[in-house]
Amino acid sequence: MSTANDTKSKAPAGERVADWADGRLGIYGLAKANMRKIFPDHWSFMLGEIALYSFIVIILTGVYLTLFFHPSMNEVVYHGSYEPLQGIRMSEAYASTLHISFDVRGGLLVRQIHHWGALIFLAAMFVHMMRVFFTGAFRKPREVNWLFGFLLFVLGMFTGFTGYSLPDDLLSGTGVRFMQGAVLSVPVVGTYLSMFLFGGEFPGVEFVPRFYSVHILLLPGIMLGLVVGHLILVFYHKHTQFAGPGKTNKNVVGMPLLPVYMAKAGGFFFLVFGVIAMVSAIASINPIWAIGPYRIDQVSTGAQPDWYMGFSEGLIRVMPGWEVNLWGHTLVLGVFIPLMIFPLVLVAIAVYPFIESWITRDKREHHILDRPRNVPTRTAFGVAWITWYFVLLVGGGNDLWATHFHLSINSITWFVRIAFFVAPVLAFIATKRICLGLQRRDKEKVLHGRESGIIKRLPHGEFVEIHEPLSPGQLHTLTAHEQYKPAEIGPAVDENGVKRKVSPVEKLRVKLSKGYYGDDNQIAKPTAEEYKEITSGHGHH
Repeated sequence: MSTANDTKSKAPAGERVADWADGRLGIYGLAKANMRKIFPDHWSFMLGEIALYSFIVIILTGVYLTLFFHPSMNEVVYHGSYEPLQGIRMSEAYASTLHISFDVRGGLLVRQIHHWGALIFLAAMFVHMMRVFFTGAFRKPREVNWLFGFLLFVLGMFTGFTGYSLPDDLLSGTGVRFMQGAVLSVPVVGTYLSMFLFGGEFPGVEFVPRFYSVHILLLPGIMLGLVVGHLILVFYHKHTQFAGPGKTNKNVVGMPLLPVYMAKAGGFFFLVFGVIAMVSAIASINPIWAIGPYRIDQVSTGAQPDWYMGFSEGLIRVMPGWEVNLWGHTLVLGVFIPLMIFPLVLVAIAVYPFIESWITRDKREHHILDRPRNVPTRTAFGVAWITWYFVLLVGGGNDLWATHFHLSINSITWFVRIAFFVAPVLAFIATKRICLGLQRRDKEKVLHGRESGIIKRLPHGEFVEIHEPLSPGQLHTLTAHEQYKPAEIGPAVDENGVKRKVSPVEKLRVKLSKGYYGDDNQIAKPTAEEYKEITSGHGHH
């Protein structure tokens, strides 16, 4: 008679390994509870996946590059494969980057994949955060996850900056010099900060090794922790979904994680990796051999930062060169003011979910996404911010706009200065009007149906267009959104005739609430009575 141990010994090797692991780690119970978790399916949810997969690509290629890069500013004479730089004095960092590009098998392709992956990672993060913003996916209980995503984007910006500064070429050196000038503009402590960063006078011999440690250890380590935390919270809170039949705040309609979603996600990872590799093989980026090593007495022409830092550079380029002398000290306001605006804008983005929650006083959990048209004020704010960002991006590349389009650089600078204040306001007004127009169209569609294009002549000679009624699912999608009522201060006196004291903060909240949800900021949804009256045949064709 065989025993249980004999039966187990006859089981396949994979099953025995799984049993061994489950007995020590409890994997089976954990997998049983989570592998069938449901995820909704919508194309916009892939934006976050693009960011995640490009981050993985950056990590993999970065590990490969660290095997050959020498983060040292010691001067050497180049005797490598690239003939035009033979005999030129340069840092070991620059020489090793040339070595990676021309002598390491696949080195140039990996360098380009790493750089393009970083650009795509930040672009995907930017668009993903805008999707989260416009659809209201940051509302309770996801405020902390919004902060995680925001920190990932900001840390990604500084990781990218430290990364493209490592080759010590003339372009990156110009960018580091620009950054050092911004640091020096900080009153009182600017000089000390610069000395601390560079280990003495600029450029010194320390900043490449220091940036290298920050780039490959500190920032990626923090980002990896944030990515893990971000994914755990997505898993814990369950995924958001757009309104539709059968979808509520208490369920998720979609496909199970295993096997459907995992198979799609695996295929999509290789697709993202393939596209990044294809772009990297076709389009050259950061050709440091054509720029030359950094020298403090030279500046690279057409020196531009990567797109995600163009916002901050644009602020400084278009700012008037204001200076103030106080007590024998010069305050360079033309640099310091933009240096302060940049973090203030980032902080405003980070705390926005808490501001909107304070305005609405809504403490409920939200798992159904908004259609951007149904929250016109929030959508208008988002579009205004994007407009502001791209206006400053033009300012950050004003020299290239001038040379490529044969324009005056002063005209471009003044255009950006004016558009800095005017363009976001115009974008806000236009976006809000478009959203309200789309709300009116949705209301008409609910009440009168969809235009069919079929013209019918009635017995008394009138020509009318036949409207097709919407399906129950379409009606649900167009009417499922909530509409908040604007807050009110209430009566000036209480029930005892005593004048009520209203704090300035509460007055501000009421004013903002009316700005978000007042009569001029949302179109009332059609009521059931209106729908029944229209569809009963009274004046409806």
